[in-house]
Amino acid sequence: MEKDLPFELERKGGLPIYLQVKRKINYLISSGYWKKGQRLPTERELAARLGVSRNTISLAYRQLEAEGLITSRQGRGTFVAEADDMLRLENKRERLCRIIDVALEDALSIGVTLDEFLTVASQRVEERRQMLSEVRIAFIECNKEQLDYFAKELELGTGVRVLPVLIDDLRNSKGSHEVVDKADLIVTTFFHLDEVRALFPDRGEDILGIALDPVMESIVKIARLPQGTKVLLVCISEAFAERVQKSIELAGITELDIEVSTERDLPSIQKRLQGKQAVIVSPGRLKEVASLVKRGTQIIEFIYKPDAGSVNLLRSSVLEHKKRNLRQEAIKSGPQVAVGDQG
Repeated sequence: MEKDLPFELERKGGLPIYLQVKRKINYLISSGYWKKGQRLPTERELAARLGVSRNTISLAYRQLEAEGLITSRQGRGTFVAEADDMLRLENKRERLCRIIDVALEDALSIGVTLDEFLTVASQRVEERRQMLSEVRIAFIECNKEQLDYFAKELELGTGVRVLPVLIDDLRNSKGSHEVVDKADLIVTTFFHLDEVRALFPDRGEDILGIALDPVMESIVKIARLPQGTKVLLVCISEAFAERVQKSIELAGITELDIEVSTERDLPSIQKRLQGKQAVIVSPGRLKEVASLVKRGTQIIEFIYKPDAGSVNLLRSSVLEHKKRNLRQEAIKSGPQVAVGDQG
């Protein structure tokens, strides 16, 4: 492994280490530092180099492989995916069939019949379904458009309810505090993690931070705008506008003439659109702004989505939370209730 590997981690930041590792590997591949087909450090090597656990590297590698960026070859190691590897990526159903086949072969090897396997598998699915039923997650954010978008788009399993809460309401409304108090889990972005922890100091284990990434299509469309293009950024809140401008800046796009509008008065927005060659709009305002834009003006919807690793971590946290509650309920019920592995 290269001694001068440009790979530093932020130990004091809120972003989980595995997610930092994943993002940095992604960058090294996309920037060409690691070429297609190049062999990557082993999990043990990279863990030793970074001073982290091997499980941390393993989780990052597994997620990168699931996304098709790297590939593992039995007995040979892990490599940056090549074009042929991308074409050979299995779809979700094929991967699921492979997992089931392995489990089925293991079951048959210990004397389990096909009918027994099917019965137990169905029972386990139903147990998981019950565990997820009526799970309530309070999602806390600073701007309404992201809040509403995530509440609708965040898919965590059957029965999971996402309750949107504005952080400003938490500062000023007792009712919002009650909503969060009744939630099984509290989720917020890393921007607000420390503040949310301070607001709910007794819920430490139940508070989870997630990372947000702008959708690449939005960034690409903005990057393709000619230098000096006059752009109107339309959204609901100043907080969202600031975040969008920061994301554009981090992407290295600095030569656009961007004006911001959070007004709700449509005639005022229409007046501001005069002379603009493009408009960047938040998901919550796309429909109304589209009705005002003249022909030839490009509309770019700017969307943030939770990082895939954060969503996977959230799914597993939902299950762990339910298992912990079931164990606690079983203990309270007395010794006559057997506490088994609910997982």
